[in-house]
Amino acid sequence: MRKKVVACTLVAAMAMSLAACGSSSSGGASTTYRTLDSSECNTLNYLGSDNAVDTEVAAYVVDGLVEYDQYGNIQPCLAESWESNDDDTVWTFHIRKDVKWVDKDGKDYADVTAKDWIASAQYVNDAANESGTQYMYSTGAVVHNAQAYYDYTAYMIASENGTKTTDEDGNELESVDEVDVNSIGVTAPDDYTLVYTLDQPCSFFLSILTYASYLPVNAQFLEQCGDQFGLDNDNLLYCGAYILSTYSPQEEHVLTKNESYWDKDNVKIGTLQSTYNAEADSVGASMYKAGDIDAVSITSDLLDSWLNDDSTKNLVHGTRPNNSYSYFYSFNFDPEFDAEYEPDNWKIAVNNENFRLALTSAMDRVKALTVNEPYNPEGVLNNTVTPTAFCSAGGKDYTQYDALKSYSDGDSFDETKATEYRDAARKELEAAGCTFPVKVLMPYNPSTTNWDKECQVLEQQMEGVLGSDFIDIIVEAGPETGFLSSVRRSGCYAFMKCNWGADYADPETWTEPFTADNNYGFWDLSEDENTSALYKEYQAKVDEASAIYDDDEARYTAFSEAEAILIENAIIVPYSISSNGYEVSKLNSLEGEYAPYGMTLMKYKFMSVHDTSMSMDDWNTALDTWKSEREKAIAK
Repeated sequence: MRKKVVACTLVAAMAMSLAACGSSSSGGASTTYRTLDSSECNTLNYLGSDNAVDTEVAAYVVDGLVEYDQYGNIQPCLAESWESNDDDTVWTFHIRKDVKWVDKDGKDYADVTAKDWIASAQYVNDAANESGTQYMYSTGAVVHNAQAYYDYTAYMIASENGTKTTDEDGNELESVDEVDVNSIGVTAPDDYTLVYTLDQPCSFFLSILTYASYLPVNAQFLEQCGDQFGLDNDNLLYCGAYILSTYSPQEEHVLTKNESYWDKDNVKIGTLQSTYNAEADSVGASMYKAGDIDAVSITSDLLDSWLNDDSTKNLVHGTRPNNSYSYFYSFNFDPEFDAEYEPDNWKIAVNNENFRLALTSAMDRVKALTVNEPYNPEGVLNNTVTPTAFCSAGGKDYTQYDALKSYSDGDSFDETKATEYRDAARKELEAAGCTFPVKVLMPYNPSTTNWDKECQVLEQQMEGVLGSDFIDIIVEAGPETGFLSSVRRSGCYAFMKCNWGADYADPETWTEPFTADNNYGFWDLSEDENTSALYKEYQAKVDEASAIYDDDEARYTAFSEAEAILIENAIIVPYSISSNGYEVSKLNSLEGEYAPYGMTLMKYKFMSVHDTSMSMDDWNTALDTWKSEREKAIAK
């Protein structure tokens, strides 16, 4: 077996250097960190839910096999070490001994053993449990027989209910071969050795282990709870940094340091206290000023007043750009919107490459981003689908591979090119029977702050470049609830901002919105000969890249060539990464664990409560230091 390199450098020294850029610590583990929250989890069942609010508690209270340092380096957690075979299909983990499961009162319940990961795999892949993250056993990594067992249990449930089940092509299934739950490729040769067997090589398997569906669960406790598992803090066990000692939904959550925790010296905050308030967004700022909470987001309508007030100007700072999400404007090739928006005319226009390039080149993304990020819009600008600093191979960031480098280092906004593409498109479209101006339906979700303003900026700006006689951008509010189902997934848009979140540390995770049966731009459904040929070229390149298992640089090269097809031919327009805007906080988030996927960014381990919030200058200095140190880590 080939030994994987396991970096054992902990983050204490790094944390000191970063903390020096902020305020001084106020006293370690005896501190309390107080927050206000307008959302409430629906369940504590971390094996069942895929809701971020639900799984946030799990990030505090249950440890996984691995964790991360501040710069995204994988570290041992409940697995002290691991190795894989030569083709990365068999991964063996050596479980840390003397780790305890405890109840909400901190009393020992059982030892954590390798069998706890078998129990979670069997639970998640049983269709009866309706796990929202079951797909992580067949996406990226394909755990042997996990999907087969899920499909078998789903078929049996449907049969008992008298309903029909179909295969991926929609054909009714007459029968499904029985699959034994013990045949799932998660086994334990002994109490402290855990083995995952995959159906295909997966060099990035470790990055998948930060998802809730790969967290352990005690089988005896799970059986004891039955369908009450995760109902409240009595029906949950704890092996992580904190214990949910108080759980009063829509009132208060209190998490206290787990004194039985295996790495308790690195848990600096003694108590996490979250108070529920449905009006948190409107009352949070005043509560921070009153000393009632230790952090608050500063919304765009308050930002200028806080920065211009001598008593608060040195408290406000930015947040680390979140490259776990990529936002892009998607062209819809299979319009299903109302006749008044002329879907047939749009279908002619959108299949014309010069038309798409005209809109792409006319789009001043930086100007639009100032709506939400007025001081540093370039900091969240994204020129590729895969964000910068997401993954690297051979000491080189993925977005700097040859096929993507010119896009990463450039800007698609070019008024001269936009008019050239417009003129070429007009001639071609007139010959194809298209009428002008082309109606461009651009919906937005009214529950998302400032999305309407962003659309209005783009409407005025793009029509100003291309002419209102060429395009008529129609900005329209969608429903506040069920927006994705009724708009994007239903194809009820022409041109709209979409997003995708990473599932694991490999470029393949960013291909899913653009491959077969996606519910984003539907370009696989286009009947246009040229568009269809582009889609087939992209899919073939993705398949080629996915089949490269033994050479990360070759794999990244192939994926970058696939991604370049999307950008070069304006199938989508890359837009931005996610941003949490501005905040006032007594935490320095740069002290904590970092990974642009999974639950890592939810954790508080390694962080301290400081005496005061950072200023903008202190934060920028700390962030620059963090970026520099992370680049060094990538280069290694």
